[in-house]
Amino acid sequence: MDQLAVSGPKSNWEAAVEPILKLLSLTVIGLILGHPKTRVIPRATFKLLSKLIFALFLPCLIFVQLGESITLKEVLLWWFVPVNVLLSTVIGCALGYVVAVVCRPPPQFFRFTVIMTGFGNTGNLPIAIIGSLCDTLDQPFGPNCQRTGIAYLSFAQWVAVILVYTLVYHMMEPPMEYYEVVADENEIHAAQEPIGDISRPLLQEAEWPGMNDKETESSKTPFIARVFMSVSGSSLNTFPDFDLSEEGITGGAGPSSPKSLRCLAEPKVVRRIRIVAEKTPIIQILQPPTIASFLALIVGTVPIFRNFVFGSDAPLSFFTDSLAILAEALIPSVMLILGGMLAEGPNDSSLGLRTTIGITVARLLILPFIGIGVVALADKLNILIVGDKMYRFVLLLQYTTPTAILLGAIASLRGYAVKEASALLFWQHVCAVVSLSAYIVVYFNLLAYI
Repeated sequence: MDQLAVSGPKSNWEAAVEPILKLLSLTVIGLILGHPKTRVIPRATFKLLSKLIFALFLPCLIFVQLGESITLKEVLLWWFVPVNVLLSTVIGCALGYVVAVVCRPPPQFFRFTVIMTGFGNTGNLPIAIIGSLCDTLDQPFGPNCQRTGIAYLSFAQWVAVILVYTLVYHMMEPPMEYYEVVADENEIHAAQEPIGDISRPLLQEAEWPGMNDKETESSKTPFIARVFMSVSGSSLNTFPDFDLSEEGITGGAGPSSPKSLRCLAEPKVVRRIRIVAEKTPIIQILQPPTIASFLALIVGTVPIFRNFVFGSDAPLSFFTDSLAILAEALIPSVMLILGGMLAEGPNDSSLGLRTTIGITVARLLILPFIGIGVVALADKLNILIVGDKMYRFVLLLQYTTPTAILLGAIASLRGYAVKEASALLFWQHVCAVVSLSAYIVVYFNLLAYI
């Protein structure tokens, strides 16, 4: 594909804006259905729909589109897609650090500012954009537009999941000096929330349902700060108890067991890193979408499995077609959920107007511009697939989306900046309607040159 195949009388501007308007229409429908004044669909129904997306629709879409597109050759060709997720996150976090220094948010939200700027939506929203973009008679990226685009996005999704349960999880822990205040607020909320948890904001489960069920004894505590920093000036009673002697944090003699002897033999830094690693919920990456990605990679790259599952003559073609039918429900469901989330409106935020604007401008305007430079440089270095415009468009899109809704769930899991995350995500998604439209127009014009 040597050039962008936009046929017919539509200009690049029309071809780029029309898909966003389709998604916006679905979002407005969801907003109307979920608005507190109408409440045609209760919040509990939206949460059930979000669980269907997470456990059924999204895994089906990933397995069908990625499995049918991927081969061992493609794995070697597509390597830059997951690497680009890492690059966009690193650049975004660096940009977030600049925002935090310039805008000077309250001290307890410094790390929050960095991570909310750095970690974009690489899952449901880009998939919805690709699906809407390719659902036209023009077929801007060729006849296999949707399958190819979603395959690229699905191939990189496991990277985002690992980042969530490592980098994001630890950066969103409550700051140690503000832990007592945060803990008190959580106790108040816990006492007020019903056991059924139906009143929990939709934002906290919109993209990763059940996140709050993953709470551990240290998930709402400044665990890393406790392990790596001196707590001589703090009261240990502030933190949940665990066996310090066994872990070797106190330096005292623990039980004479092989584990204790190994801890005592380890250097302090190595020991502390191991303790943090043990408390990192990395096992949680084994969620339905991630499992679907791994299965798709295995089936797609092993010819005997591929011939058995994919293709019109495959013995399991009827099953694959059934999964494809379920997958078609993903895009409208995602946008309806987003509308229901926006219907709840922004919460009160202590982040400050200047910092909110700074994060939004950095994430939606500055980072996409930097992304253009990164993709253009990669093209000059001959890293990208020659002539594949969809490949380049997906790479650019990874820099353009607003902050991942998933961070709202992480904030709730860690008991840190929940209201601030809700308000920031609300305003970012409102502003993203304009920024995404503008940048997609820019990308359509640039794809003729990169």
